[in-house]
Amino acid sequence: MCLGVPAKVLSIRREGMLKIATVLMGGVSKEVILGLADDETIKPGDYVMVHAGIAISRIDEEELEEMLKLFREIGLL
Repeated sequence: MCLGVPAKVLSIRREGMLKIATVLMGGVSKEVILGLADDETIKPGDYVMVHAGIAISRIDEEELEEMLKLFREIGLL
């Protein structure tokens, strides 16, 4: 089973051809690769879904709240 984790983008920098985002996940900051098709529109303050160190999709705050609610219901939070 694969699990994507929601994260808030804190900052973005470019390393060669890669865009690296510092994100906040569960109170811990991590660096992830922005692997999104629309990574040019991602900015600090946005939320992304992270899997295996790669941001795989952007999520809005409504999706985030629904996801966190489900995580609480199944005991992940």
